Amino acid sequence: MAAMPPAGGYEHQCSKMAAMHPLGSTPVLIRINVLMCSLSSSSLSPPVLSVLSSCSLCSLLLFSPGDDNYGRKLVIFSSCLMPPSHQLNHHHLLQYLMYTLDQYVESDYTVVYFHHGLRSCNKPSLHWLRNAYREFDRKYKKNLKALYVVHPTNFIRIIWNIFQPLISHKFGKKLTYVNYLSELRDHLSWDQLIIPPDVLRHDERLQAAQKGGLHPSSKTPPPRPPLPTQQFGVSLQYIAEKNQGVMIPPVMSQTVAYLKDKGLQTEGIFRRSARVQLIKDVQKLYNQGKPVVFEQYGDIHAPAVILKTFLRELPEPLLTFPLYHQIQDVVRVESSLRVTTCKHILERLPEHNYMVLKYLLCFLNMVSQQSIINKMSPSNLACVFGVNLSWPSQGSVSLTSLTPLNIFTEILIEHYHTVFSSRCPQAEVLP
Repeated sequence: MAAMPPAGGYEHQCSKMAAMHPLGSTPVLIRINVLMCSLSSSSLSPPVLSVLSSCSLCSLLLFSPGDDNYGRKLVIFSSCLMPPSHQLNHHHLLQYLMYTLDQYVESDYTVVYFHHGLRSCNKPSLHWLRNAYREFDRKYKKNLKALYVVHPTNFIRIIWNIFQPLISHKFGKKLTYVNYLSELRDHLSWDQLIIPPDVLRHDERLQAAQKGGLHPSSKTPPPRPPLPTQQFGVSLQYIAEKNQGVMIPPVMSQTVAYLKDKGLQTEGIFRRSARVQLIKDVQKLYNQGKPVVFEQYGDIHAPAVILKTFLRELPEPLLTFPLYHQIQDVVRVESSLRVTTCKHILERLPEHNYMVLKYLLCFLNMVSQQSIINKMSPSNLACVFGVNLSWPSQGSVSLTSLTPLNIFTEILIEHYHTVFSSRCPQAEVLP
């Protein structure tokens, strides 16, 4: 029996696509110029720069700024957005893909490939596929932790068999075939995904065919009430009420304490993932109110992933929904005034959110002070934490909103002592 489709439905996803691509009526009209402004193009050859200016190509690689459920960067590729082969130089496409992935491959990352829409008119040659696999050298393959192929066809399976001699057993284990979109929910946040309407329609047709022509229901079971000891997916207020009024959530205080003691000099801290089952087990222990001893797991990245996951699963982001657009407007402010602007924005936070945010940023400032060793500068930390501190109340963080969000977060980390100087809550706790 086919799996139930994810909540949200076609209309909701279309609205997310519209929010993601405000400059045109279809996904093919995505512009990349905002992203390019924040990247150095000096290393790109003129042909690739020319291709980057093409909105058709720039709409191919969509990434939802943020992590999957296991703390890994998420990259999304949609075949249905590929233009016909005569309109696209596939050699330049490969250079563009490598250029884009170079921004993520130093961290653990996940790729979701939507296969629907790959047709004879836009399909690359077998020769190109072979060259592409060889061009993506060890640095791309090593940190790729999962590859989800959504709506695979016989073509995919045939290609996989053809390339089997070239593909290592270790890399092959990272591949997962996903027949229905609902199967992604175990691994990814549904609201985080930007799925083209063509893919959504195709999934609905597959579900209907599997059910004998009946249109699939989009209803989901009602949510269960949280446990009294619940830590993930509940509000700061709920956690405080169930923990004798303690303002800093136990997940945060315990992960920060452990990382402060053991992880400040760990290279790439917050950039690496941990074993999937380990993260699930730790979350379960926290939600059941049982003690968590990170020392026994032997993985310094486990508490780092748990901390990011906790922030990402808050019903409302730590920086709250009302402040989202004010944060986005920071890039409109003159550079010399941005620190003061960020300070004023923080003054609008509720007391509880301010205390928890100050606690977190105090710790991230400590991490950045060890950046010569751990390689986590304020900028690198901002890329990791920005999307876990603020997101819109509707849809997900778009490409255009990523840059101001990271700039804002970087200022909070680098200028921690200045931006948090105006308020000193009575019950303040710092790491």
